[in-house]
Amino acid sequence: MVKVVKQLFVSSALLALSFGNAFAEEPLKPFVLGYKASGDMQAIADEVKSKVESAGFEIVGSYSPYDGAMILAVTNDALKKDAASSEFGGYVAGQRVTLTEVGDEIQVSYTNPLYFANTYRLEDTSGAASALSSLESVLGKEQTFGTGEKQLSANDLRKYHYMFGMEYFDDPSELAEYDSHEEAIAAVEEGLSQGRGGATKVYRIDIPGRDETVFGVALNDSGCSGDEYIMSRVDKDAIRSTGHLPYEILVSDGDVYALYARFRIAISWPHLPMIQNETGATFFNIMCAPNAIEEALIQASGGDI
Repeated sequence: MVKVVKQLFVSSALLALSFGNAFAEEPLKPFVLGYKASGDMQAIADEVKSKVESAGFEIVGSYSPYDGAMILAVTNDALKKDAASSEFGGYVAGQRVTLTEVGDEIQVSYTNPLYFANTYRLEDTSGAASALSSLESVLGKEQTFGTGEKQLSANDLRKYHYMFGMEYFDDPSELAEYDSHEEAIAAVEEGLSQGRGGATKVYRIDIPGRDETVFGVALNDSGCSGDEYIMSRVDKDAIRSTGHLPYEILVSDGDVYALYARFRIAISWPHLPMIQNETGATFFNIMCAPNAIEEALIQASGGDI
């Protein structure tokens, strides 16, 4: 009897510890401010590129979506391995390192791979954790940011949507269908090279061991789908979330997808209110964007609107 009671006590203690660890899980944020610098943007960018490459990352693309902003898309084998662990995991493969001019300083920031690995429901997040550690080691970690006062755990991110009636991770935009993966890839490459829908290619990453490829896509239209249009209306915090860009097109087994914009934008600003904010940054300001982005990506993918 004493042995049974002791076993029950130990089991209860372990269960309580498990719940305690779950509740104590550290909140995650989408972006990390590495450091602030001053001087010539290109010179600082060259320095950042050298640091990132020294940490084992490949720079697969770069672009300047608007004046005062530069984005480097980076990947490594660990991120690709994580991406291959789950269907539609390809979205995580391309992380971003950004330089943003704000006043007299340049903010050097990067996306948090662990935040997005959980947002995209990856089975394996070890590569994301490793990538985060590597970025921190070469670019620093002044602060994490991007959720305001909202606290989001890994579990919260895996079931995230902005509000009732809005899309989850597994409610993507279905852009086009083709008879094979190769045909789909060719169609997307052609659409991006021709700038259909105002979309152009920033990067392409093929996921090892899967018929899955992710494209980073710049949206250059001056209207509702455009990168500058959207960022000028929602990215107004003191520390900028430039790493929200670029958007992605995912080709998986001949089908072409994108994360629906009401989900894709909200995961970068989960704290942003719908209609009221002292900075003037609200989702109401870009109500036209989700459908416009979807249409632009459909055109780029060769699908039918």
